[in-house]
Amino acid sequence: MKYFLLVLVFYSFQIFAREAGQTEITTDEGIEVFKKEKYYLLKKNIKINSDEFNLKADELVKAFFNEGLYDVIQIISEGNVVLTSNKGMKAIGERVNFNIKDENIIINGKDSILTTNQVEMKSDGTIKVNNLTGLFALKGPKSNLISEDINITGNLIDGKFINIEDVNEVESLYVEDNAGVNIKTDTLDMYALKAIYDKKNNIIELFDKVKVIRDKESIVGDYARINTLDESYKVTSNKSDKKVRVLLKEKEDE
Repeated sequence: MKYFLLVLVFYSFQIFAREAGQTEITTDEGIEVFKKEKYYLLKKNIKINSDEFNLKADELVKAFFNEGLYDVIQIISEGNVVLTSNKGMKAIGERVNFNIKDENIIINGKDSILTTNQVEMKSDGTIKVNNLTGLFALKGPKSNLISEDINITGNLIDGKFINIEDVNEVESLYVEDNAGVNIKTDTLDMYALKAIYDKKNNIIELFDKVKVIRDKESIVGDYARINTLDESYKVTSNKSDKKVRVLLKEKEDE
């Protein structure tokens, strides 16, 4: 088996430790250069180290470069991909498409994970995040978003981050799942088929097959409106012949 070491710097190929400003690529089964299309095709056990990011992939990598053919602008990789950036992001998936210029990343496959700035995303489908716009979307089984103060599970999680003092906070959110959405905070456990969150008004709305649990209190209905500041809430029924149901359980003696 052949082993290739490529250090990209102004068209030169040199075998020594990577220096600042250089991009180092190693692969087991060769490097194909497509000058017209401006990308390198890399196969088997690929490693890429640069000032901006590090990447490992088992199967395949297409590394796109700018006009000078040495500055990486986009990476498409397949096969147990692990990508870390100098901005604190880590991505794991079967397939990862990372656009460095646009700060856009798409992760596909079972057990996909993206962590960044105190936020963790998981999915067996697709994770999309644009760091410039703050827009994100998770779609597929076991999609889950976890931050410092909230845990969200649903087949579709679509929203937008806002960066406050280098921490990404959820500004808006739309979640749906035919099998049931679940949103947990420190004191509330919420279930529904659809949920909407608006940070500007500090309101979470729950729609269809709603259940809100707090301490020993459980309320079931068709719609709920929760104020996230004081966690006061209202649960209603959409049908005149259907009642809101409240279950109360006595606290156990301490």
